[in-house]
Amino acid sequence: MAPPSNNAQLRALVSQFTSYTGASEKIATKFLRLAGYKINDAIDEYYHQNEGAAPATSTLISELGSLFDSLRDDEKDGKNSMELASTMNYLNNELKVNIENAELFVALELLQAPTIGEISREGYVAGWKSSNVNASHKEHAKHLRKVIKALPKDAALFKRVYKYAFVVGRENDQKSLSLDTALIYWDMLFAPPGMPWKNAHRDWLALWKKFLAEKWTRSVNRDMWNMVLEFAFKSIEDDSVSFWNEDGAWPSVIDEFVEWCRANGVGKPEKMEVDEA
Repeated sequence: MAPPSNNAQLRALVSQFTSYTGASEKIATKFLRLAGYKINDAIDEYYHQNEGAAPATSTLISELGSLFDSLRDDEKDGKNSMELASTMNYLNNELKVNIENAELFVALELLQAPTIGEISREGYVAGWKSSNVNASHKEHAKHLRKVIKALPKDAALFKRVYKYAFVVGRENDQKSLSLDTALIYWDMLFAPPGMPWKNAHRDWLALWKKFLAEKWTRSVNRDMWNMVLEFAFKSIEDDSVSFWNEDGAWPSVIDEFVEWCRANGVGKPEKMEVDEA
């Protein structure tokens, strides 16, 4: 088969390939070129190189592609993406997601959304395919509810969702979150159905927010975002913060937070409390 004579023909082939396989446009172009732009040969080779995906898997991917198309607005959305209105409609009406708490980030992480207001075809197909559920909105919503229920108890899951919130929440490819945005996200993640950053003795999230209001005006970079979670995990288990030491690998903002806490009588090691008694 001769190469496409114009860009429109190439886009049509690429779109057909991505709709069927859920692969990216870059991968679609690669396999089409290798197969001499024969669409069936390109798809066959793609599945052969991806461990020879079974027909049942191929069928599922095709069904997911059709489901994705049913969610798109042909006039407002791109061929391979749901923009803001379609994304919010899908999250609210089909998945029954509460977009004001951690449920939002669970859904976006599962679908590997590029931004909070967009869902790509590739992420949608790959996310639901890996979930091992049937291609139906009802089954997807049911599966998502199970994941959300596990969120506060599954540290690995929560860590994955928490870290993805930073990725998906940035605006215009910025390297950091604004402090205001980070505060909103912490409120969403460190509260039910997320993992509350508190225990029977202390509300650590409230202390953290008070510290930031008094001492911090800068943005929140990836390292700070991730290390706050590590500190949260440890402080929930250890009110004395004995795990912290000034020679550790904590970022300076965590060091300052611990110093601020101790200056306010919070988190002092047991030995210090005895000496001062």
